[in-house]
Amino acid sequence: MTRIFKWITIVTPVLAAIVIYACNAKLNLQPQGSLLASNVTNNSGVQGLLIGAYALLSGENVPGQNLGNGSGASNYVYGSECADDSYKGSTPSDQPDAIPLMTWSLAQAGTSIYLDEKWVVLFTGIQRANDVIRTLRLSKGISPADTTEYTAEARFLRGYYHFEGKKIWNNFPYVDESISYTAGNLDVPNITGGGYVNIWPQIVADLTYATNNLPGTQPNIGRVNKWAAMAFLAKAYMYQHRYDSALLLLNQVITSGTTSSGTPYSLDPIYENNFNPAQKNSPESVFSTQASVNDGSSISTNGGNGDTGDELNFPYNHGPGCCGFNNPSWNLVQAYKTDANGLPYLDGSYNNAPLVSDRTNPWTGTVDPRLDWAVGRPGEPYFDWGVIDSTWIRDVLDDGLFVPKKNGYAQSQQGKFSSTETVFWGAAEVDANNVDLCRYADVLLWAAECEAQIGSLDKAETYVNMVRQRAANPNGFVYLNAAYDANTSTYSPQTTPGDKYSVKPYPAGAFTVRGQAYAINAIQMERRLELAMEGQRFFDLSRWDNGTGSMQAILNAYVSVEKNRSGFFRVNNTATFSKGVNEYFAIPQKELDAENAQGKVVLKQNPGYN
Repeated sequence: MTRIFKWITIVTPVLAAIVIYACNAKLNLQPQGSLLASNVTNNSGVQGLLIGAYALLSGENVPGQNLGNGSGASNYVYGSECADDSYKGSTPSDQPDAIPLMTWSLAQAGTSIYLDEKWVVLFTGIQRANDVIRTLRLSKGISPADTTEYTAEARFLRGYYHFEGKKIWNNFPYVDESISYTAGNLDVPNITGGGYVNIWPQIVADLTYATNNLPGTQPNIGRVNKWAAMAFLAKAYMYQHRYDSALLLLNQVITSGTTSSGTPYSLDPIYENNFNPAQKNSPESVFSTQASVNDGSSISTNGGNGDTGDELNFPYNHGPGCCGFNNPSWNLVQAYKTDANGLPYLDGSYNNAPLVSDRTNPWTGTVDPRLDWAVGRPGEPYFDWGVIDSTWIRDVLDDGLFVPKKNGYAQSQQGKFSSTETVFWGAAEVDANNVDLCRYADVLLWAAECEAQIGSLDKAETYVNMVRQRAANPNGFVYLNAAYDANTSTYSPQTTPGDKYSVKPYPAGAFTVRGQAYAINAIQMERRLELAMEGQRFFDLSRWDNGTGSMQAILNAYVSVEKNRSGFFRVNNTATFSKGVNEYFAIPQKELDAENAQGKVVLKQNPGYN
């Protein structure tokens, strides 16, 4: 096969000209320009279109759209702030559109600009993927093998973007390549026969095609291979509670899966390496965005190819500097307490006083060492930038005592892994951190969940313990009075740990002896500890709820306690999560107005929103 890919997510000026059509994601407006011009129907032209479809994984790079933090790849607004992992941060008047999302209280359906941004970027990605497929059908001189592979990559991306829409809005419309952008064939409904359309079959079909037709290795690390497609297909089954189908795939990924470069998947021995730009694309990365800085892409655009979606999520005026958003919650920090056996408190008592890092009566027991990589807290070093104190917080009463850390970078990395060229006012906030859309720890914990539901509790325990044993590696702890090596994510000398760290595996047979309910509870807690601040928590809670009301109970209990502590809910203490409504977000009002402009409802709002 002919290969011209040099990168995946970088949109050069030439490519931007090719994909300028994507400036409008509303389906009832004619896209600008022609995608199917003769100059893009050769091999290089099709590959250019495919690069454009990959580019939207970052949540940016939509011509004509000034996208903000609502579209970012990490989903931190929806997955972390709208759950119990973090607060909005900053001040109440800064980015106020996030507040009705976090308090589950949109006064009018879908009026948050954040939701508009996410909808735009997903539909633009879907459009670009579809145009690859359409263009291939008009192309001559492209080999059958290349045609199959490009189609498989495009269908994976189309499936991925629809999957994102499905988990955010549930009643999200499906758009395939048969939808031509001509008058009279522009509106795609999310209803049929009075009910909502279920697009899971189409998502599964796209991801299945990708799994069956992609190679195991690729010449470029950012391109999807069959194993990554298989992992996302398993994830789609997980969301449908089809644990048997998911487990068949996950077993293959675990036993045979490799990165696109052919390296077998494995847990990185150092937990922090997953979030260090110097260590990205490790064997733990199943599929991720590909971020870069200082490559010429930021000269005329806001952020270019860097991780612009997380540009606000740094300590306030310390470390990289600005902007004090996405502050970890008290509830999350408390969850990292461990008992005398090095295990988490699965009965919820972790949230009781004393509080970790409380300034008057602190918790003096042990904590899981992953705490100090997910969260920056008082008295602990923030890489090599110095020790955190209250001045690192923009507003302690509204933001609590903690700062986000997983998207950060070391002072010694500034200028190399952070932007020096962007026109954005805060160049240093645009960095080269990839966003892992799926990592191997995620795969192991999915497999543990499937085994607990339909298979072996002992096997489920084995998978959970693999994740916990990696966390217990003392070489990957945070240490006080030590120098931080950003190339290895380690401190030296390793003499004074940042806290009383203790994380141990579950005793052999514990899941079997204590039963399925205990095992599932342990797995769900492990997902929270392992994946905290990665935009996963809200969607896990929604998936586990499955109509039971468990999400309502968890989040309303969260507010009832948080309102008595510093942080967001001290002021927003009447926030109430409503069962049957807030498990999904409101469809943006702009999209409803555009789709239904002819007087016929083709795009229907989600239940419970006006």
